[in-house]
Formats: sequence, C-alpha cells, structure tokens
Amino acid sequence: MRPMISGRLRTWSAAGATLVALTGAAAAGPPAAAHGDNLGPAIEAIMHKAPYKHAQWGVLETDPANGRVIHSQFANQFFVPGSTVKLVTMSTAWRTVGPNHRFTTPVMATGTRTGSTLHGNLALVAQGDLTMGGRTKPDGSVDYTDIDHTEAAIPGATLTPENPLAGINQIARQIRRAGITRVDGNVIIDPRLFNLPDLDPQPTPLILNDNLIDLLTTPTTPGRPAKLFWRPQVAPYQVTSTVRTVARGGTTSVNVTTSPDGTRIRLSGTIAAGTQPLLRVSGIQDPNAFGRTALIEALARAGVTVSARPTGPNPQKQLPANYRNDPRVAAYVSPPYSQYAKLILKVSHNLGANLALCNMAVVRGSKNCFDAFPIEHDFLTRVAHIDPKQFQLADGRGGTPGERVTPRGLVELLTYWLHTPDATAFRRLLPILGVDGSNAISCTNCPAKGKVFAKPGTIIAADELNQELAATAQNEAGYLRTNDGRLLTFFVGVNGAATKDINSFISIFNDVNQITALLQEQASARY
Repeated sequence: MRPMISGRLRTWSAAGATLVALTGAAAAGPPAAAHGDNLGPAIEAIMHKAPYKHAQWGVLETDPANGRVIHSQFANQFFVPGSTVKLVTMSTAWRTVGPNHRFTTPVMATGTRTGSTLHGNLALVAQGDLTMGGRTKPDGSVDYTDIDHTEAAIPGATLTPENPLAGINQIARQIRRAGITRVDGNVIIDPRLFNLPDLDPQPTPLILNDNLIDLLTTPTTPGRPAKLFWRPQVAPYQVTSTVRTVARGGTTSVNVTTSPDGTRIRLSGTIAAGTQPLLRVSGIQDPNAFGRTALIEALARAGVTVSARPTGPNPQKQLPANYRNDPRVAAYVSPPYSQYAKLILKVSHNLGANLALCNMAVVRGSKNCFDAFPIEHDFLTRVAHIDPKQFQLADGRGGTPGERVTPRGLVELLTYWLHTPDATAFRRLLPILGVDGSNAISCTNCPAKGKVFAKPGTIIAADELNQELAATAQNEAGYLRTNDGRLLTFFVGVNGAATKDINSFISIFNDVNQITALLQEQASARY
C-alpha cells in the first residue's frame, strides 16, 4: 500500500519516479568517510548509518566575520533542495513585497442604492492575502502550530484556535455598518489579480483556510462513534463520519473520500481510545465559489440579505471592467507581510511560498506568477551578489523534480542577510532547533537547543522496487549561534538515503538536526 505524506515531509507527485531517478544522479560520489574533511567521530558515525549507504552528504560551515571556511564537503555540487528553496523565495519577497506591506482586500458596490438596498452586486476584489484573518491573533500576529494543519498527514498536526472566516465576517459587518441591509443582486469574487499558475499547491487570489476543510476526529469510548469536528462550515459542503472508537492500543486508521466536486466528504475507519485527536483535511476545489458562499452566509449573520442563491458557481462574467465609479463599502486589511514570511518559513507553508511568487509578480505589474523568477534572478545578482547558476528553481516552495541548489549558494544567501538591517528579524523567522516550527521536535534537550536557526528541506518519494521510501533529500540551512553569541552560516544535507516508512524517516530528519547540533557545540568550544 502506498503511504501518503504531505507538507514538510513532502508529498510526492506523479513525477515521484522521476525524483528517484534524479536522486541517483545527485548521489554519485564517494561515501562520507572519503570526503576529506574532519567533522569528528560523532558526526562521521551518523553519516555512516545504514540508511546512508548509497547517499551523499554535503556540508558547508563558514564564519561570516572573517570569511573562514570551517567545514566543506561538496559545497559547490548541486543538491536536491526541498524547502530550502523557500530561503530564496522569501528573501526576494521580503525585498520586493516588503516586510511592512499589508494586503487590503476591498468590497466594491456596483449599481445604485435606494435607502439600505443595493440594486446591484457586491464584488470582493481578491488581493492575494494568504490568511484573510483566519490566523490573526488579538495582538495582530499570525498564528501557527509547529505541525500545521497544512501538514495533516504528519502525526501530531493540530489546528490554530482562530476562526478561519474571521476576515470574511469582519467584511460582512462593515457592509452592514455601511448602511446596506439588502443586496438586490449578487455577491461575486473578483479573482482577476493574477492568472492561476501551474504550481502545486496552486495559489489563488482568494484563499480561505489555506483552501482546506479541516476534519478533526476525537476518540470517545470503545465501540462508540468517534466525535467529528469540521471547519469552516460553508454550504454546500457536508461532512459525515462512520469512524468508530476501538480499544486502547487498537488500530487508528481514518480514511477520507470526497465527491467529484469535493463538497461531499466522508470519513471512515477507526481511532483508538485514549489517543490524541486526529486531523485530516480535504481540499477546496473552487475557492471562488466557496468564498462567495462564505461571504453571503456571513452577510446573513450580520443582518444583510442577498437575493441571489447562496450556492453555485461564482458569476465572474458579471464583473465590471473596472470600479472607477463604484464605492468601496468594506475592506479587510492584513497583518504586515513579515508575519506571513514567518508563517511560511516556520512551518514550511507550501501554498504561501508559491503565492509569494504571485505576490511579487503583481507588485511589479504582472498577472503571470512566473514573472517572479526574473525578480529572483535580479535579487541574487544585483542585490545579494550571488551567482544565480548555483540555483535551479521552478516554484516557490521547493517541490519540483528538477530543482537544485549548491550548499555554497544557500550559505552565501544567509551571509548576505547578516549585512542587512533586517538580519535579526530574518533569522528569527527560521525554525529554531528544539523550540518552534519545523524543527521543534528535534534536539529538545540537547545543549544546542535554541541556538540553531535553520530551514529544513525534505523530499521523499516511493521506492516501489524495494517497497520502501526514498529519502531523496533532507537538508538544513541556516545559522549556528555559539555560546558567546557569534553567528556562523551552514548547510548540512543528505541526498539519496533510504528508509522503511514514514516513522523511520523521522530518524533521518533527526540525524541531520543532530549534526547541526554537534556543529554548534563544536563551534562553541572552538570560540
């Protein structure tokens, strides 16, 4: 049976077999012991474990204060990057979109007003806001969990407590405060901000709850139906569950099936008593139709009636060419983009990273999200002064088969940041070893806890021949903070490892983090 894996432990695509083949090419070269760099017996012992028999390790550690190269193994060779690509994406977006930028999503009233009745349509003009208020905490920051709901296939994924429809509800209340109690017409989502790119996951101009329906199953008592919680509850989506609770120690296996249009979702299977709630998700296939219905329902809660049917396709053809003479009756204003950058890097938010390409293109006046790549090229060459030939990129998140990076390229990018006013802010966006984000689960009690700031990058695929998983890539790139406060830049990664299943893959993830911890300890002793 083919296992399913997503998010940080990267979902393989239909090109999974290609990934495996490409990994073989990337893994050519001598084993770790022949690299010629004295990393110490503890690190060498990790690199010689059985999963790495045919793998290749890459290491680069430098001291930016004096340019000294402390460790270097295959630093100029291409590696499969995984989500370390997000370092390039978000570095460019930070400069192009700007850390203080806020997305303002307006609702325009087309037609005429008679008292409190609008004879016309309400158009929500989508602006590429990643969360639309669905993660905003009372202090204005954006919430996340270390294993986010976008990673729902990973054990331990949890939900943030915020209402995914908070921004939509806020817009509806503003419309009511604008004096409108009836819309004699329609509600339309205007998605014309950018053209939908061929990316996975595909960014859309309007995103609610990461374009996902959350499905949380909680065990009850053995023999009884499990408890189901799902959100956001928007028509015509319906969720049913036949999941039953079995005895402690029993099998937990919850399957999700959907109708062709995604609006009928069914959960089946079992969950063991005494276990933690199990999170699954189902994709929203038509974000515009979903958002339209969500807004109509929010308007009803706010005391505004709409004559049009609440469900059905989004009537985009009814949109005007422009809104030059139409009043704005509501708007949702996002947190600053720095909060989105934190979300994207802390939990390796794939949709957000791909959306960042579209955000950058729009800032430069284009509807083509792939126009972000010339922006990235310009950033690397003219701003960071890095040879762009050290990167081969095709998306924003690091999930396409042909992508490659060199350890040196990533370390040069990290070094660039140390010479900018935002150096500390950028470093704190990265997962912190043993503390938060993607690296919270590793090294929780080691001396390096809280002293390694790094972006993981993971690609795994199915090895059908050997009935196991090909750990195509597991990398870390970031900063080591010595005990006296010195910052060193590093890359540690392995391409071409093998592992039995998803649970044993975690040991590879932890091995790479253990090496980064040992490098931090060595550096602290050295300085």
